[in-house]
This record gives sequence, C-alpha cells and structure tokens, in this order.
Amino acid sequence: MERIHSPPALPPRPVEGHKGTFGRVLIVGGNDGMIGAPVLAGTAALRAGAGLVQIAVPRSILHACLSITPELIGLGLDKAAGKDQLLEAAESADATVIGPGLGRTPEAEGRLTRLVRLEKPMVVDADGLNILSGMKKWPSYFRAGAVLTPHPGEMARLGKLIGRTTVPTDEEGRIDIAAAAAKAFGQVVLLKGHRTVVTDGRRVYVNQTGNSALSKAGTGDVLSGVLGTLLAQRMDRFDAAALAAHLHGRAGELAGERVGLRSVIAREVADSLPAAIAEWEK
Repeated sequence: MERIHSPPALPPRPVEGHKGTFGRVLIVGGNDGMIGAPVLAGTAALRAGAGLVQIAVPRSILHACLSITPELIGLGLDKAAGKDQLLEAAESADATVIGPGLGRTPEAEGRLTRLVRLEKPMVVDADGLNILSGMKKWPSYFRAGAVLTPHPGEMARLGKLIGRTTVPTDEEGRIDIAAAAAKAFGQVVLLKGHRTVVTDGRRVYVNQTGNSALSKAGTGDVLSGVLGTLLAQRMDRFDAAALAAHLHGRAGELAGERVGLRSVIAREVADSLPAAIAEWEK
C-alpha cells in the first residue's frame, strides 16, 4: 500500500469567489437529546470555509440549533413529512454529512437509506455508521462516494460486516482493518484515534497532529464538518480526509495550548480552526 506522508494543500480560494463558489454543505442529524452535534458540525463547516451550510434536524429542535449558530440555514424534519424536502436539500448540496446526533430511530434509518442512494460526496459518522453496522451486509444500493469516520468502537461494529470484530491498537493493525473495510465497502475510511488512519485501500495516511485535548464529546462532529467542507469544495475523498484529520488535530493542539489539555471543549476546537488553516496555508 502506498504511504502518504503529508496531506495536500487547501483548495484555492479566488478573490472573486462568492458563497456558491465555496461549497454548500448539508448536515443531517440531531434529536431532542442531542442538539449540539449537528450544530458543532455545521459551525466547523463554516469555519473551514464553506459558503453555505444547512442543517436538517427534527423540527422540535431547529430553533434551538439556529440560536447557537445563526449563520446556519435550517430545515425542520417531521416524522411523517419532510422526505421530499430532505432529498431536495441533498441534491442541492455539494456534500452531505449524516450522523451527528442522528439517533437510531426508524425515521433516522429511513433518512440514511434514502440519502446514500444519491451519487454525491458524503461523510457518514456516528449514528449513521451504527445504522449501517446493524444491517446484515453492506447495502447494495449505496451509491454515495463516502468517507466513513468511525472511532474504534464504531469500527468494531462495522467490522462485523467483514468478519473483523476486534480493532487492533497498534498502528499496523489499525491500518490493516481500516484498509480491509475500505476495500470491502468501496469507500474511504478515516479510523479515528491516536494517529488517525485514513485509507482508500490503496493509499494510507497516518495523521501526526492532535493530542488528548480532542478527547471530549463533540470533537468528532467538528471533524465531520471540516471534512464536509473539503468534499463540497471538490477535493478527492482521500485527500480531503487526510487534510481534515490534520487540520482538526492541529486545531485541537492550538485549543489545548490556549486553555489547557484538560479543559478544551469541542466548540473551542472549531474556534481554533481559523488559526490551524492559516498556519497550513503558509
């Protein structure tokens, strides 16, 4: 397998660009007990440079979500309605992130199974991965060009679909199971953890940024938002995942330098993205 040692440059940002130039991201997730996850993903997508970010969440939490980050655009979903609006939003988006705070209800499963049929760039995270891992086999109707972003527990559940239920902790073992999943599913896999592994089954990148400042709930949602923006800006999936892992890890380091490793919260990682991005552009 080809070893990639450095992520690529950021997509160009022409001075004459407008919000349509820099990508439209759709975030699908949220439930009554978890409004923060889609908001963190959406906020991070904006911080990473997306021109427009829409969150599709249950109508009951939409106003609360938008009150946290009013720059987001909202789409309220109901149990019995909203299917057409969600598909329209996904068709209009340049990339979709599904999973942050999604839950595992029949409605959530229905949203996932409809969206993965679209031939569009996609990030599948959190409960999106858990729904997929609960199926008997990888769905044949999966048409999206996706990056799957499991943490080790989610990787173990997904691994059941390929007969691999134990996730090694050593680097070579982590590369091996991530590559096996990438080949089996035909997708890019970003296996989170210390030294995050990114692979498409042919190439592998092991990220060198990040520390224990990222060991907090919500930081994975920030990563998904950054990745969604890079996909919306038409980066290759493997390249986008490698760069997102690097920027996210560096933002965690910068946040830790500012408030201390123990005290970082996810929103501070998102707030540190501009500095991490500026550093990488230099």
